[in-house]
Amino acid sequence: MGATRRKSTPARAAPRPARGRAAPESVGDVLCSRVRALRTKKGWTLEEMSAACDVSRSMLSEIERGRANPTLAVAYRIAAAFGLSLDELVELPSVTRRLDVIRADDQTYHFRADRYCRIRTLSPLHLEKAVEFYEIVLHAGGALKSEPHFEGAKELLTVQQGTVRIRSAEESAELATGDSAHYPADVVHAIENLDESDAVLFLVVTYL
Repeated sequence: MGATRRKSTPARAAPRPARGRAAPESVGDVLCSRVRALRTKKGWTLEEMSAACDVSRSMLSEIERGRANPTLAVAYRIAAAFGLSLDELVELPSVTRRLDVIRADDQTYHFRADRYCRIRTLSPLHLEKAVEFYEIVLHAGGALKSEPHFEGAKELLTVQQGTVRIRSAEESAELATGDSAHYPADVVHAIENLDESDAVLFLVVTYL
């Protein structure tokens, strides 16, 4: 996701305690030390690890230094390179129940928050399927501009509030409240807020 005034560089807000429990160590902190330790144990260079998981060397370096938080799809690829599940990669407790609840005030799931945009992950962090679910709030003049995702990636966007423009490669369309769009995300794509107030969106990303 890129940016101008409409820029978007993902930045996860600092975690704070969820209701009734102590503040957990952030997933980003766990990944930072865990990925570096696993790579060292394997004796891999960043280049070798990049080849093993098909994630760029620069992204891996940023993750290890705690300067970037990977998407679920990227985390899944890293885990697979080490022969691990996502739970094992981040050392989260194994989930034995079927019902998962993500509280609105649990900032562990707040992927990004700045003057242009707020993104909240609605997918359980242990989910090992190639699907990501987000709530996005684009502030006035804000936009998400993304480079191509993995081959075959698609996005399904629904507008809960506001008016936005969707761009996917050379195609574009305007969406109003209640509209949805499904489009390729393995090309350059963008979501732009056309209103002077917040646009509230729900986004599903699939990697199939």
